[in-house]
Amino acid sequence: MKMWSGRFRQPLDPRFEQWQRSFPFDQKLLLHELAASRAHAQALGAAGVLNAEEWGSILTGLDQIKHKSETEPGFFNDPEAEDVHHFVEKRLVDLIGDTAKKLHSGRSRNEQIATDSRLFVRDRIDEINALLAEFADALVTRAEEAKLAVMPAYTHLQRAEPVLVAHWLLAYVEMFWRDRQRLADCRKRLNECPLGSGAVTGATLPLDRSLVSEQLEFDRPTANSIDATCDRDFLIEFVGALALISVHLSRWAEEFSLFATQEYGFIRLPEAYSTGSSAMPQKQNPDSLELIRAKAARVIGSQMTLLTIVKGLPLAYNKDLQETQEPLFDAAYTVSLSLEIAAGFMRQVIFDFHRMGVACEKGFMNSMAAATYLARHGVPFRLAHEAVAHAVQKCIEKNCELQDLSLAELQEFSPAFADDVYDHLTIEAVLACHDVPGGTAPNRVQQALREARHNLAALQGVHGTYA
Repeated sequence: MKMWSGRFRQPLDPRFEQWQRSFPFDQKLLLHELAASRAHAQALGAAGVLNAEEWGSILTGLDQIKHKSETEPGFFNDPEAEDVHHFVEKRLVDLIGDTAKKLHSGRSRNEQIATDSRLFVRDRIDEINALLAEFADALVTRAEEAKLAVMPAYTHLQRAEPVLVAHWLLAYVEMFWRDRQRLADCRKRLNECPLGSGAVTGATLPLDRSLVSEQLEFDRPTANSIDATCDRDFLIEFVGALALISVHLSRWAEEFSLFATQEYGFIRLPEAYSTGSSAMPQKQNPDSLELIRAKAARVIGSQMTLLTIVKGLPLAYNKDLQETQEPLFDAAYTVSLSLEIAAGFMRQVIFDFHRMGVACEKGFMNSMAAATYLARHGVPFRLAHEAVAHAVQKCIEKNCELQDLSLAELQEFSPAFADDVYDHLTIEAVLACHDVPGGTAPNRVQQALREARHNLAALQGVHGTYA
């Protein structure tokens, strides 16, 4: 029997009935529905709608549903349940009889799904923030292991200047740290309880909304019943943050895919995260990286789906909002698994530090240091830039590097060059000259590593997991 069928005389079209059901996917919200129902039952008890015996019976029944969901195969096989709310009510009636039908007093499915969704997103934020910390930990660990290894930094995919490998890896730590902050901000904003909002205008019983909110560990009840029942901003904000995480993962995967090619040869793929070719015996393909890169499109698509669903909806609840659930579930699952794979890959990838270092010896990557040398000797930087550019052109003609030019040749372009210029053109000197906060000078990178490790340690729980 439907929860709403009293005013209907004709049965639903069978195809429409199955098509409009959300239980095949919103069953993922069962534990959140049970938690919200427990809190609502307590409010009904406090309001005198349930006596102590009825309240205890309902709580026992809800606990039994949770236990059965975890232990009974086929527990969710219910072709009649319209949604997770209907499913719980049916199961509760089976377990405790008509007392179960009192649980829906003073509430609506509109506020139930709004509450369940907030609880789901809150839990997923905690889970994904922990996964982000695990991935950041893998990046920091590999950065610590790299010590003073160097590699080219790139702009426009062209070699720019030498950089510490650790500094490069810490750039990704910064990206994913911002992702954690965005999720934490989203969590703070969504942590309000819709229960007590009714279908649209507020509950019809004198329910203690603060009590319910506290039971579910929300910060406060929502302020407006109309907004509470149709607000999905928190879903859009959450999936928007997931989309940006996916973009960051995709950039990371793209760069590691490039660096794994023979043309770069900076890394060797871990076999546990690679596949081969059915035709070419020699191949080792970065499938894990390619799938992470591709799955970003799914999450971005979920964000666009949510925005498009909500953009034309009048207040308050509309059935359209049912369509926000599957993009939410898919985006959360996709990002969680991508982060797990990325962290595993990062812990096993092999760096070829020698080849990275050799790549820094060519391509005039000490040109900026040469221009800086001139600027420190009183040459206006624009003139210094032009002088070094002419020197680079001479190197191209001679097939050599800047440090290979004689002092006389360098002085053709600026008399400010002196014997000590060669001390400023070594890789070590080029790195050291970037001695500013956030720069790649070794002492600055060591400081950044210590700070990153401190931040991660502050997040780590007593059992060695990240919160």
